[in-house]
Amino acid sequence: MLHKYLAKTDFTSYEDLLENYKLIIPENFNFAYDVVDEYAKTDPNKVAIVWCDESGAEATFTFAQLKEYSDKTANFFKSIGIKRGDPVMLVLKRRYEFWFCILALHKLGAITIPATHLLTEKDYVYRFNAADIKMIVCVPDAEVIKNVEAAQSKCPSLKHKAIICDSKAGWIDFTKSVDEASNVFERPTGDQASQNDDISLLYFTSGTTGMPKMVRHDYVYPLGHIFTAKYWQNVIDGGLHLTVADTGWAKAVWGKIYGQWIAGSAVFVYDFDKFVAKDLLEVISKYKVTTFCAPPTIYRFFIKEDLKKYDLSSLKYCVVAGEPLNPEVFTQFYNATGIQLKEGFGQTELTVVLSITKWTEAKPGSMGKASPGYDIDLIDEDGNSCQIGEEGQIVIRTDKKKPAGMFGGYYRDEALTNKVWHDDIYYTGDLAWRDEEGYYWFVGRADDVIKSSGYRIGPFEVESALLEHPAVLECAITAVPDEVRGQIVKATVVLAKNYTPSKELIKELQEHVKNVTAPYKYPRVIEFVNELPKTISGKIRRVEIRETDKNKK
Repeated sequence: MLHKYLAKTDFTSYEDLLENYKLIIPENFNFAYDVVDEYAKTDPNKVAIVWCDESGAEATFTFAQLKEYSDKTANFFKSIGIKRGDPVMLVLKRRYEFWFCILALHKLGAITIPATHLLTEKDYVYRFNAADIKMIVCVPDAEVIKNVEAAQSKCPSLKHKAIICDSKAGWIDFTKSVDEASNVFERPTGDQASQNDDISLLYFTSGTTGMPKMVRHDYVYPLGHIFTAKYWQNVIDGGLHLTVADTGWAKAVWGKIYGQWIAGSAVFVYDFDKFVAKDLLEVISKYKVTTFCAPPTIYRFFIKEDLKKYDLSSLKYCVVAGEPLNPEVFTQFYNATGIQLKEGFGQTELTVVLSITKWTEAKPGSMGKASPGYDIDLIDEDGNSCQIGEEGQIVIRTDKKKPAGMFGGYYRDEALTNKVWHDDIYYTGDLAWRDEEGYYWFVGRADDVIKSSGYRIGPFEVESALLEHPAVLECAITAVPDEVRGQIVKATVVLAKNYTPSKELIKELQEHVKNVTAPYKYPRVIEFVNELPKTISGKIRRVEIRETDKNKK
C-alpha cells in the first residue's frame, strides 16, 4: 500500500529521507475507500485490529470485516439523515465500534469529532454548540449519559443520540441498528462525495490552557501520518502496533488507524479504565506487540516494575510522545530492555514535526531533528532566527508549502487562527534550543517558563533532575509568585514506593537538583501529592497546579 502514496519508500540515511520523502496525493482521497476497502478487495483476510479488554474479552477484525461493518454503520447513519459535512461526536473510549464509526463517517463525507468520556455537562454544551454537532454516539457509561442528557436541552443542533451495547429510552440502540442495516454501501458521487479539502476531523484541544480550540483536519490528513507510522514508529508490515491512547485524543489517530494500516501493520487495542503498569506489560507480552508508542508517564511507571519478569522479546521498536522524555527514564528503560526510546514532537494541529528516526542517533532528552515536509525554525521574541544554543519558539514556515497533515486553522475562529499563524509562520507556543547537529531540545511551553531573578528556567530541565532521584516517581515544575525574585520554582512531587514526605526529604531533593543542574534552578518550594492532574492524553496540567496554588491564597 505504501508505494501508492510515496514516490520512494526505502531510504538509506536521514539526509536521503529529508530530500526524497515525497507524498503522492490522489484527487479526492478518502482513507475508508482507498485504503480499508482496497485491502478488503486485495487482501481480505489481512488483520486490521486485535482488541482485548481488562476482563479478558477478545476480538479480531480483518479488513474484509471492517469494510462490512463500516458499510453497515454508514447505512445506519445515512438512514437517520447524516450526510456530507454533518458533525458527529464519538465518545467511545477504546471500544472497537469507534473504528466502525470513523470509517463510516469518512465514507459519508461527514465530520468526526472524537471526545473523551470525562466531559461534564458544561463541556458538552460548549462543544455541541461550538460545532453545531448533529449526533453523538456513546459508550453505555452512566455519567456520560447523564451529562449528555442534561446538555441536550441547551443544544438545538443535537438531533440524535445513540448508545452502543445497550438500549435506553430516548437513545438509538446503535448495536441493534447497525446489525439490521444493509452491508452494501455505494461510494457517494457528485455533491455528496468528499473532497480533499473537506473537514474530516475536528478535535477540541486537550485544554492545558484556556478554552478548548477546534482544530480542523482535511481528508488528506491520514497521508500525513505515513511518516508517523513507518519512519518514526517503525511499524512492521504484518506486525502489531500499540499506541496507548483513548480514542478521544488526537494521539489515537496518530497510532491506531491511518499510517499503521497504510504501512501494513495491524493495530492492537487494549481497552482499560485504569492504567496498571503490570497489566499493560502482560498484554504486550501475551499478544506479541511488535512496536509501541506511549507518553512518558507510561514509561515512568514501567521502569518501576521488574521488567525482566515479562517476555518483551517481540518488541522491536518503542517511541515516546506527548511530553518530553526525561533522560533518566530513557536510561533505565534501555538498561532493562535494550531498546532505545525514540522521541517525537508534534501537536493536535500537526503530525510528527521533530523526531528520532532509525537513521538518527537517540540523544536522551532531545526531541530529534526536523521531519520531512516541515520547514522548522526557532525564532526569538523579535522574530529573528535563533543561533545554535539559543532558546526560541518552535515555528513552522509555510511560505513554500503547507505540509500534508497540518491543520487548516481553528474552526469558526479566524482571529485565533491568525494569532498563531500569520505571515506564513505558524507559532507552536513551545520553546526549545538547537544543537550543532540539528537536534532540538525542549525547554517548555511559553506559558510554563519561569522567570526568577532575571533567569529564565524551563520546567523540563528541573523535572528531569528530580526524576534522577530514586524517591521521585513523577513531578511537575511550576512558578509561584515571590516578592523578591518575581517568581520561584515549585516542585509538585509524587513519591515512589517506600518513600514518605518529610522536611529531610525536601532538603535532600533540593540539594540533589543543585548538584545535577545549575543551583539557581532548584525548587524552593516542594509539595508532595498522591497524583498529578493530567489531561486524558496523559499530559500534566501545570495550569491546574498554578490555579490551585492561586486559590489557596
